[in-house]
Amino acid sequence: MADEMVRLAQRFVNTTYGNGATLGISKLDENGVTSWTTMYALTRALQYEMGITSLSDSFGPTTLGTIGSKYGKLDETTVPSANFCRIIQSALYCKGYDGGEIDGKYNSRVKASVAKLIQNMGLSAAYPGSSLWPKVAKGLFNMDAYVTVNGGSDTIRTIQQWLNGRYILRKDFYAIPCDGHHSRDVAKSMLFAVQYELGMADGTANGAFGPGTQAGLKSHTVSAGATGTWAQLFTAAMVLNKRAVPFGDFTGAVKTGVESFQSFMKLPVTGSGDFQTWASLLVSYGDQTRKGTACDGVTMITQARAEALKAAGYKYVGRYLYNPSTTSLPEKAIQPGELATIKANGLRCFPIFQTWSRSADYFSYNQGTGDAFKAIEWAQYHGFKPGTIIYFAVDYDAMDGEITEYIVPHFRGVMRTIAENSGYRVGVYGPRNVCQRVADAGFAETSFVSDMSSGFSGNLGYPMPTNWAFDQIATITVGSGAGSINIDNNIASGRDLGQADFNAGASSDGLDVDLDKTAYRDSMLTDVRQYLTKIGVPETGGDGWDKDWATTGGITTTKAFDLVLSADWLFTSLARQLRLRKALIQAPVMWELRKLNPGDVVADMAVRNGLKEDSSTGWGQIFAWVAIEARNYCMQQGIINGTPLTKSADLKSVWTNLSTDETYNIRTAGYLTVYNAHQLGIPRPGLNTSAAHTQDLLARYNGPITDPDAREYGKQLMGLYSVLENYNRLSRTK
Repeated sequence: MADEMVRLAQRFVNTTYGNGATLGISKLDENGVTSWTTMYALTRALQYEMGITSLSDSFGPTTLGTIGSKYGKLDETTVPSANFCRIIQSALYCKGYDGGEIDGKYNSRVKASVAKLIQNMGLSAAYPGSSLWPKVAKGLFNMDAYVTVNGGSDTIRTIQQWLNGRYILRKDFYAIPCDGHHSRDVAKSMLFAVQYELGMADGTANGAFGPGTQAGLKSHTVSAGATGTWAQLFTAAMVLNKRAVPFGDFTGAVKTGVESFQSFMKLPVTGSGDFQTWASLLVSYGDQTRKGTACDGVTMITQARAEALKAAGYKYVGRYLYNPSTTSLPEKAIQPGELATIKANGLRCFPIFQTWSRSADYFSYNQGTGDAFKAIEWAQYHGFKPGTIIYFAVDYDAMDGEITEYIVPHFRGVMRTIAENSGYRVGVYGPRNVCQRVADAGFAETSFVSDMSSGFSGNLGYPMPTNWAFDQIATITVGSGAGSINIDNNIASGRDLGQADFNAGASSDGLDVDLDKTAYRDSMLTDVRQYLTKIGVPETGGDGWDKDWATTGGITTTKAFDLVLSADWLFTSLARQLRLRKALIQAPVMWELRKLNPGDVVADMAVRNGLKEDSSTGWGQIFAWVAIEARNYCMQQGIINGTPLTKSADLKSVWTNLSTDETYNIRTAGYLTVYNAHQLGIPRPGLNTSAAHTQDLLARYNGPITDPDAREYGKQLMGLYSVLENYNRLSRTK
């Protein structure tokens, strides 16, 4: 919500500093909304007024030190100029405090707000009064909140204020937010607090969980009856890990909570704050010397390595279904005969699927759909049985906004595809926040947590996901000689036991592959256009086409072709899953896109406005009632999974899916092709379906083949099918 005083603060920066030119930034939007952009501008303005020549967005050591050396503290006696004071007043408004009239006066209103800010930060004892000390100023010029926000916990806010108040005078400790939410900064402040209480000097304490910190914690076990600072630190760590215990003394309720936490984390249940419990509370990987019973790696499990793993106490081995690289990590994917070795040695395997997955732009609904189809195929190829959980990787430090925008939709595509097209189940591999949010969205049954990456913002400040199955904590070497193997050591929760037995692998011989667009796209388009022109369907024009339609919705041959090629990954995946020729699905979809006309648009609008119940819609121009019949048939045949659909209950939702979701529409076109074979009483389409049956299936897409129009439709599409199949064949045999 816009705030008039924030807008005036933004205007002050623009008018005073040449629309940002003096500060080396662009003009601020005068929108009345506090943002990092505004806070950065105010920080630069503060630096400029102090005479700092190298301006920066960061309120770093130079800015902090200059305040201290020049003024000691900022108040009505030390603020050097009216503009300097206006910057402070503007920052107060941006933080939600009264800054006065932005008139350059450090008056009673400003003093009251600064005192309130200090109180909210928990710093009243350290910094009494209404002066802005350097570390308070640093906390003012950022986006941190010092009141409980967005459903935060008042108990966590109390902990944050306690940490600030106790340690703010230490050299390397800066005010943390007091907003009621755990975070990366709060997690690091806890490590500083532990180090300070262990007696580490400024400069030695660094907020890292190093050997000195670990050694110190081993002599600071806390248990029932403990009071004082160590009890407060321990209970604070428990609260920050979302354990429902009181902050303060180590009471009986705390002991019960500790036992629950230890059981959840698969630690020895002692009820005390011992080293391993401290470690699991303070850093994501916990005690890296813990003995795991699960592991994962990029090295083939040979007989010697299997024996070494078993001798070391391992039961579960994570292996990759697929390696997209032909040169890197040659043993990353499961190798021929490897699962038989795992089985023979009494080990169990849990599969992992990863291609790139190392940046936000990899993830999308469509990518998740494609990954899921590939994972199904590779899992079947290796012989994993239905019920197997496949872990789909998010192998980078995803920010919370990226999880919302990219990763959750990606896993929606994964879950929908896995659930509809296989008996497999979905797991997620990634940082804690990724795992928990994907699980909360309902798109992953279990989590494989990349806790070894303790510096990830998605691990720092986040508790262990509630559905964790494997906890990756350290890279180690097991065995020697021929049995030596480098692995990631994992703790197993028991939520996933992996697989101990495997089917015979499914062959992928002869299946279609993605079109080699570099080699064939242009010639394929030329042949498609020549064929369609030959049968009276030129690049533009035809039935229902006029000059208005050309500008408002008409789809040219080239556009229809490019749309189909844009979804080539889906046509390929679907064809491989159904084990039929993808041209059999491509041809009618491309045709219907090219033949889209104003009447189709009017019919769709009538359905949207409630004037009609159904219309042929979407890329493949499919009626909802037909989609329901086709999908129900495929469910009955065990081709896809799902709850049977009814026209009375599901017609509207199916039509909406067909109309708005091209992946749903294309998948339905594939299922309709299988259903049409049943309607015709011919064999299910496969890799070697005869030309006559192929033409009949294409005709049936339009209606009963006793209908002359449908027969003509099949004849026309048979030629298009032949063009498409020619290039698909060239790609798969290349």
